[in-house]
Amino acid sequence: MGEIQLRLSLAIFTVILLIGGTKSEEKYQYLIKEFVVPLDHFSFLSNATFSIRYLYNDSFVRDKSNARTPILFYTGNEGDIELFAQNTGFLWEEAERKHALVIFAEHRYYGKSLPFGKSTFNTSMPEHLAYFTVEQTLEDYAMLITFLRNGTERPVVTFGGSYGGMLAAWFRMKYPHLAIGALAASAPILQFPGITDCDIFNRIVTSVFENAYNSNCTVNIAKSWRVFETLGGTEAGKKQISDAFNLCSPIKNDADLKKFLDYVEEIYSNLAMVNYPYNSSFLAPLPAFPVRQVCFYLKDLHTTDADLLHTMASALAVYTNFTGTTKCLDLSAASNADESGWNIQTCNQMVMPFCSNGTETMFRPSTWNFNEFSEKCYKDYRLTPKPYDIILRYGGKNIDAATNIIFSNGLLDPWSGGGVLQAPNDKIHIIILPEGAHHLDLRRSDPADPPSVRDARNKESAIIARWIEEF
Repeated sequence: MGEIQLRLSLAIFTVILLIGGTKSEEKYQYLIKEFVVPLDHFSFLSNATFSIRYLYNDSFVRDKSNARTPILFYTGNEGDIELFAQNTGFLWEEAERKHALVIFAEHRYYGKSLPFGKSTFNTSMPEHLAYFTVEQTLEDYAMLITFLRNGTERPVVTFGGSYGGMLAAWFRMKYPHLAIGALAASAPILQFPGITDCDIFNRIVTSVFENAYNSNCTVNIAKSWRVFETLGGTEAGKKQISDAFNLCSPIKNDADLKKFLDYVEEIYSNLAMVNYPYNSSFLAPLPAFPVRQVCFYLKDLHTTDADLLHTMASALAVYTNFTGTTKCLDLSAASNADESGWNIQTCNQMVMPFCSNGTETMFRPSTWNFNEFSEKCYKDYRLTPKPYDIILRYGGKNIDAATNIIFSNGLLDPWSGGGVLQAPNDKIHIIILPEGAHHLDLRRSDPADPPSVRDARNKESAIIARWIEEF
């Protein structure tokens, strides 16, 4: 359970991320550029470099010679930067309103910004992972912003969602002379050991499903684990599950069963994050309010194992085969989220504990065991996690000295449990979206947006305008 949750690209992490939207959405245009950065910003002995990508659009800038033109800078997170650029509509809308330069910077080790090319993630070369840190990434962005300002005093506002939102906030904290403010949407900067309960994420996911239709939904989901595990104990039962879910590769052994159960758990988390009020299509094509659609199938209690098994298959097909065009369910199919990179980050600094007590949530019981997690990280990547590193560097919940950061969180977003929900001073702005899923406010404006999301965007726009004016 914990391993699967840690693989979630905060976008997914992210993810999940900002991808998807209505079919009528136009594509945003930009130039793709490269910027050379040091491999190791903090060494005076090595001159090694590589290039990160960034996306550039100055079509909204009225006077390109104006040294005070704002720069709206997206701090790229765990994935290809073009995915974020096409699905962070609020930044583009703000750029048009404020006649700003648009920049989307790609995070090192993601997309095409690979410091060692095809061998970047070669497990036989663990030394390649030594420069895969938040600090190196923020330094990349600091150098790029300095280059873009070109000796001028252009006001820069950082934007980001999920892990990208964490980076936007941390950049403002570390480089206040380079960024006048930050919009950190759905940024769980408190989702670290000793600060936030490890079961908060799963409790919020459960609440989202419980309130989507009726409480029978989560009761059925909680019962389904026993059904899966009981059936998975026999050859005939394994075939029943494989047939009901139309698996491309039938379940043959306990490892296959675990992979299936982990996959199902990840679906629930993904659905809660992308529970948007309109069709979207990142990890999978989904209808509006997909959690409600899933829970429609589970609105009645099911008493027999066979009945519950087939009902669960129908319910989860909302996620796995909404279009009806999927020939079979491939549990190994790649998604847009870059899990390989994120898994590595969770094994150095981004140590976020997840657990479930099995009574207050609809998930299987699981515990957080740092020693086991650490051993797996060393086995996979030769990395030893530092669980308190981020807290040491950025303060955890002690951010009283920070200013000019907007922390927005949707209460339907499971990552809000690790978000900043109370302002430590009058220079930190807290915006709560009762009807918002994962960084819904960063997405393009849509007629289906609930009132709280429209109101949040209006407030964010006004605050950013004030920062620019005061600068």
